[in-house]
Amino acid sequence: MTYEVVVIEGDGIGQEVVPAAVAVLESLDIDFEFATADAGDATKEATGEALPAATYEAAANADATLFGAAGETAADVILPLREAVGSFVNIRPAKAYPGVDAVRPETDVVFLRENTEGVYAGHEDRLSEDLSTLTRVVTSSASRELAEYACEFVADGRGPDHRDGFTVAHKANVMRETDGRFRNEVLSVADEHGVDADEELMDAFATKLPLDPSQYGVVVCPNLAGDVLSDLAAGLVGGLGLLPSANIGHDNALFEPVHGTAPDIAGEGIANPTAAILSAAMLVEYLGHVEAGRRVRDAVESVLSDGPRTGDLGGSATTDEVTAAVVDRL
Repeated sequence: MTYEVVVIEGDGIGQEVVPAAVAVLESLDIDFEFATADAGDATKEATGEALPAATYEAAANADATLFGAAGETAADVILPLREAVGSFVNIRPAKAYPGVDAVRPETDVVFLRENTEGVYAGHEDRLSEDLSTLTRVVTSSASRELAEYACEFVADGRGPDHRDGFTVAHKANVMRETDGRFRNEVLSVADEHGVDADEELMDAFATKLPLDPSQYGVVVCPNLAGDVLSDLAAGLVGGLGLLPSANIGHDNALFEPVHGTAPDIAGEGIANPTAAILSAAMLVEYLGHVEAGRRVRDAVESVLSDGPRTGDLGGSATTDEVTAAVVDRL
């Protein structure tokens, strides 16, 4: 079977780390047909649109999409792309690896972030020179859909080994109607499935995670909370250059490193490709090639442990050198 994968490099280091991920995919014994598409700041400057209709349609009709990063136009790119693939959950694993100087080497947490609602999907309005407003949307249906996925995720053993069930991180004590709805629906679904689920207020979670990350495994969050808390976890494991992500829909998906465009190092060939390569591993697993995805992760872990490593991890290797080492391990 041949899989059609849309490749969108985007801006900044996206143009360096996405080709690295593609090189790893090409080294596998899987038939891919790669179709390149444009999006981001440079695309807007050239065409007037950050996300051309052709790119949106390509992502919507592909088996999967691999995306790099976008700059100032990020919201105009990534939110519609997630819509194009029908994504309802954003999976963000944060794991410390041997050989990487992590603040908390015991960190192994997977965030399951609601991907369609909350403040990111709300509507901002500037009503006057003194007043701006934001409408937040939370529905029972979307909250339950995420919870159903979370229950399936932990039942399949896809979370960290050290912890059963999941934790719901929310702020229902203040946002009683919106986060309260999210919390109640997620816990209700967990109860229906007999899944062990506990809860934390998100600010308490942000305090406890750095002190003892081993107490958490799978964490289910509303949109904004999942974004912020997963970035906090990135700081515990060695930085955003290590965090992949998957945006999963019912019959399509989008994969992207969590990091941004890193304009300070863009074009120098020294960007860390780890997050993009691990995103590619998630893509392979999504397509059903679980063993191939495991092999990619094992190869990445071997390189992180033994080198070469990029400058952000204390080494001096280039993007291409790290990529070649991963392919060599494979």
